[in-house]
Amino acid sequence: MQDLQGKVAIITGASRGIGRNVAERLAAQGAAVIINYSSSPELAEEAVQRIQQQGGRAAAVQADISKPDQIARLYLEAKDIFGKIDIVVNNAGIMINSLIGDATEAQFDKQFAINVKGTYFSCQQAFLHLEQGGRIINFSTSVNGQMFPAYSIYAGTKGAVEQFTRQLAKEFGVKGITINAVAPGPVATELFLEGKSEAQLEGLKKANAFGRLGEPEDIAGAVSFFAGEQSAWITGQTLRVNGGFI
Repeated sequence: MQDLQGKVAIITGASRGIGRNVAERLAAQGAAVIINYSSSPELAEEAVQRIQQQGGRAAAVQADISKPDQIARLYLEAKDIFGKIDIVVNNAGIMINSLIGDATEAQFDKQFAINVKGTYFSCQQAFLHLEQGGRIINFSTSVNGQMFPAYSIYAGTKGAVEQFTRQLAKEFGVKGITINAVAPGPVATELFLEGKSEAQLEGLKKANAFGRLGEPEDIAGAVSFFAGEQSAWITGQTLRVNGGFI
């Protein structure tokens, strides 16, 4: 694994699922990690303790990513705790599926507030606070390469994230900072599996090249690549991490 000794990373929405796996992976590589959470302090503290038990450095910071003032506070608290910020992983996001005839303004606004506004203003804070040569990794989705009923709002939010990633690359480049996105396919997290039948899951497994769902570790590996020195000449790109799903 790449050496991240001396680096400090913020991972938003890191108390569970893919975000937690990313935090554990970067901590295992030597980075001090900020576990951001919105409403699950027990899970966040559990993630911190697990990293610390394995010899890593971690701290939990509450912030609602849909609110720019709380994002700004997250960055300031991270610097107060660990002194600087080198890596930002904008993982926090939600998905509320609805056919267009049933979609509500509240569903639309909530997803755009977290997935789009949250990512954008986190990138703004990253521009203000990241060290020279820093790394930003945003989260999109491989759904954007498909045509799934009921996913239009969610996919729209992630389309915006991909454009942020592309359009901001040269602005961040003047500070030597790379900005890229990972776009997972179906991943076997607790939230993803909830409410899906065995038939649905089997169909998703068969839709990729390897006949299985992705695991959080698969996505954490891609984030790890973008967080390190090996990706220094890559910016403004979106990597589909989906086992051949599309």
